[in-house]
Order: sequence, then structure tokens, then C-alpha cells
Amino acid sequence: MSFFEELAKESSFSTASNERLPYVVMQVTLKEKLFGTGSGNLVELESVINNQVSLGYRLHTISTSNGGSKGWGGGDRIQATLVFERFQ
Repeated sequence: MSFFEELAKESSFSTASNERLPYVVMQVTLKEKLFGTGSGNLVELESVINNQVSLGYRLHTISTSNGGSKGWGGGDRIQATLVFERFQ
């Protein structure tokens, strides 16, 4: 992947399983903006949460940790781990 492709990649998310379980764990990697402060992709985090709500889950717990840095121009990474609880 080229430098510019890597720079354009905002975030990614993963799930522990694709089964309909009572609790679902997801992990979202947030990338800080190249310039300024804050996350450059909160819209994707919001989308992940709203998608799980539409499937009958509510956000039970969220925790964050430093996911490291990609070096100059790459921005820092923040790992958000989300636990959703099924309510339907």
C-alpha cells in the first residue's frame, strides 16, 4: 500500500464473531487527524454503534487504549473496544 493510500485509510473495525450472541465485542481503530486534534473518523465509530443498535444491541461498555503511531504524517491510533448487549 502506498503512503497516500495508507494516509487515506481512516480506520478499521473487527468483530469477535459473526454469531448472534447475548454479548458482542467489537474493536474500532481510530486515526487522529493529520492536522489539529481529535479523531478524523468519529463518523465511522458512530456508524458501528448505530448499526449494532439496529440489530437489537445496546452499547454496554467502551474502553480505549493507545494503538500506537504510524510515524511522521501517519497520525496516532486509538483502539476502542466496544461491548454490546442484546436487548431483543
